[in-house]
Amino acid sequence: MDSPGYNCFVDRDKMDAAIQDLGPKELSCTELQELKQLARQGYWAQSHALRGKVYQRLIRDIPCRTVTPDASVYSDIVGKIVGKHSSSSLPLPEFVDNTQVPNYCLNARGEGAVRKILLCIANQFPDISFCPALPAVVALLLHYSIDEAECFEKACRILACNDPSKKLIDQSFLAFESSCMTFGDLVNKYCQAAHKLMVAVSEDVLQVYSDWQRWLFGELPLNYFARVFDVFLVEGYKVLYRVALAILKFFHKVRAGQPFESDNVKQDIRMFVKDIAKTVSPEKLLEKAFAIRLFSRKEIQLLQMANEKALKQKGITVKQKSVSLSKRQFVHLAVHAENFRSEIVSVKEMRDIWSWVPERFALCQPLLLFSSLQHGYSLSRFYFHCEGHEPTLLLIKTTQKEVCGAYLSTDWSERNKYGGKLSFFGTGECFVFRLQPEVQRYEWVVIKHPELIKPVPCTSSHSSCSDPADRLSPFLAARHFNLPSKTESMFMAGGTDCLIIGGGGGQALYIDGDLNRGRTGHCDTFNNQPLCSENFLIAAVEAWGFQDPDTQ
Repeated sequence: MDSPGYNCFVDRDKMDAAIQDLGPKELSCTELQELKQLARQGYWAQSHALRGKVYQRLIRDIPCRTVTPDASVYSDIVGKIVGKHSSSSLPLPEFVDNTQVPNYCLNARGEGAVRKILLCIANQFPDISFCPALPAVVALLLHYSIDEAECFEKACRILACNDPSKKLIDQSFLAFESSCMTFGDLVNKYCQAAHKLMVAVSEDVLQVYSDWQRWLFGELPLNYFARVFDVFLVEGYKVLYRVALAILKFFHKVRAGQPFESDNVKQDIRMFVKDIAKTVSPEKLLEKAFAIRLFSRKEIQLLQMANEKALKQKGITVKQKSVSLSKRQFVHLAVHAENFRSEIVSVKEMRDIWSWVPERFALCQPLLLFSSLQHGYSLSRFYFHCEGHEPTLLLIKTTQKEVCGAYLSTDWSERNKYGGKLSFFGTGECFVFRLQPEVQRYEWVVIKHPELIKPVPCTSSHSSCSDPADRLSPFLAARHFNLPSKTESMFMAGGTDCLIIGGGGGQALYIDGDLNRGRTGHCDTFNNQPLCSENFLIAAVEAWGFQDPDTQ
């Protein structure tokens, strides 16, 4: 077999060792669905020449803005920008945020070429303010490009994509930080065991999750990253979340119960990813990634937008030089031992609950809205103190000292829209839980069983597709899904004589109007077991809101 036609930027020996060139040389399919399957299967993964051709074709087909710099632009500007500097001493653009350029299988000339290309991209894209993934993308593309100019053009087309439904690479700190929060939310829902470990061993869990892109764009070996990139070019950004979640699942499987190699879990995960070949093959990593039944692309986009909105409201849109204002209020910081007072839960228990809430609200601190011991055993007083707050946390302690509750996504004032009729509202972010006698959380049934639903097709008559920017369609709103029945979306309901959480086949929680008696059982919405004794007397009820620490 002929030796692969590597370009002058590749170290031939390293490349031969990293990726054997044994695969097919041509690709005839044109249908997207078939291409998607071939990418997942690694059809062109072992043919250097074919991968180069496929990258050229896929990137050429990316819809871009009208004026997108091409290879000729690079030829015109590179001399002026680089000047007489040696390539190896060229500074990196500020937007890469001190990210090291992964050399993969590049030789010294290739490493210098990456720096030149990045500087020329910075010249042509002055709006890019934060893009730490770009050095890895350029370095990978350079392995499969004829020359620097072609690599530059490919990178520019990826950056200039103007299809709003096809997000590719974060190019601002706001986009990057909200994607980190979104990843944290996905970990919380799809990797609960790993999330529990991260909360236990890290001082700031979002700082761990903020490293997720580096796992892919920097730490993964070339043969793994190239396989991920193959699928990414066909399927888009959602693939990155899938693979990062799979990495975290494997990390948890290997490291759970073992002492960490350092006191820095962030560093331990980086080391694990760098040496991932010791644990799992690229094929098994992708197999695990695609076994995770994630939300639809639309739902993930809504979650990302909600996280961006929360960051904007806190004024976090650029990276601060001195301190990262975007640090998640780690549960030890959000729930202050010295000023937290509850008749129902301890500081540790509240910290456990806080680790479950969506990232955009974990930026806040708990605020006591209602306490039956302070405000009286009255449902009308409960509503009075809770209305105007979204989301809220309901805590219940029984006379048998059992503790359970619910995270409720929607303002209780929503109940007033139904003319006094008891009606359900809320979103799929609601969940129910028990703390005593043992800890257990139950999320919306659709999260673990997505086969129950199909996304509603987006048509011009479907209102959620054209929500104005100031009234975003809520993440996991039931109307986004074709549910088999209404019982899977009975999140929360409130009337004058009772409060209900979860419905269909029973209720996760039912509380009477005097906040005196309650019952719990299995319900279709959360597919939960009873949260405490099935019929119980209430010792105390509390409702908590989420307060921005800057407004205290």
